[in-house]
Amino acid sequence: MQGNWKMTKVLGMLMLVNFLIYMLVAVSRNYSKNNHKHRKVISKGFWKKQEVMTPIWNYEQQRLDDVYFLPVANGNESFRDFLRIPHWLNMSHMSSCQRDDKVMTQIRNFSLLPQRFKDFLLYRDCRSFPLITDAPSVCSKPPFLLLAIKSIAPHFDRRQAIRESWGRAGLLDDHRIATVFLLGDTTATDHFPDLSNMVKHEAVLHGDVLQWDYRDSFFNLTLKEVLFLEWFATNCSSAQYVFKGDDDVFVNTHHILEYLRNLTETSSQDLFIGDVISNAGPHRDKKLKYYIPESVFVGDYPPYAGGGGYLYSGNLGMRLRTISRLVTLYPIDDVYTGMSLRRLGLAPQKHTGFKTFGIEEKYKDNVCAYKNLMLVHPRSPQEMIKIWLGINDPKTHCE
Repeated sequence: MQGNWKMTKVLGMLMLVNFLIYMLVAVSRNYSKNNHKHRKVISKGFWKKQEVMTPIWNYEQQRLDDVYFLPVANGNESFRDFLRIPHWLNMSHMSSCQRDDKVMTQIRNFSLLPQRFKDFLLYRDCRSFPLITDAPSVCSKPPFLLLAIKSIAPHFDRRQAIRESWGRAGLLDDHRIATVFLLGDTTATDHFPDLSNMVKHEAVLHGDVLQWDYRDSFFNLTLKEVLFLEWFATNCSSAQYVFKGDDDVFVNTHHILEYLRNLTETSSQDLFIGDVISNAGPHRDKKLKYYIPESVFVGDYPPYAGGGGYLYSGNLGMRLRTISRLVTLYPIDDVYTGMSLRRLGLAPQKHTGFKTFGIEEKYKDNVCAYKNLMLVHPRSPQEMIKIWLGINDPKTHCE
């Protein structure tokens, strides 16, 4: 009898435990069902180390765009009020150029980048350099057309050929032409001989050399661009039009003047023409001159005019100078100019007279082939003079 009672007690306790377990499970399920929509599910990637970093140019430009462009787009402030110059781009601090070592931690595998990228990135915020030689009298009389030619110190023969041909300063077809050559400083670092005294002599002799105290390299062509725009705004803003090009092109200045004479005042304000490249992007092949690593930039390029040469209005040149202060320097200068134009709400216009990739070989020595063109690239100093003499020869008759 006592044994049966003990068995009954055990069974009762087991039933009670089972009942409690059942109640706990039921309550748990009900709580889970009612609160499932409020739970935050942590993804598998939460604990994973984030390895992808925003490319440095995109990151820095987005910061500028967020501060300086979005309120303009929303109509909250006037454009003029908005062009406050960031302290790191302040042109008045000539001695503020310092190496930015923090970029070495901002870019993944910085140590593996080619040296030219390391140099560019470490000094990318340096945008103010003193002039070694100036050309103060070039625009003493307001020019109709200013020719601004990118050159480097050793290219004496190219500069002289331009002076004696298509870039001769003075009156041409009843319009005043002014010419300046844009140089940086060539140093022993890049294995150049010391030509500083020769360049100084050239500058005194011709009065048309602008040379800044910075390292003249391919990646610093963008720096040459912004320095020229600053000089232009201060010293030659009276120029109605600006042609900017390389020192190895032939330019039919007669045809450019003819084209400009036929523009209306309205169409001339936003003028920017050249050999336009569209639907392009950065090259990823490390062997190419224009290689850009993904750690520097991702995305498509805006339409841009090939750097061999392009033509724009003086009015637009002033606006480019202002907006360029709010565009992060980019290693390729003609792409950078396209980026600046885009932030002005403009795009360069293609003109078939700009042949930055040359013309057919069979027409190379035919003077008449150049009569209706504005620019042909490349041409040697001897070819520049020969073509110019042919175009201006009264005996030359072209059908």
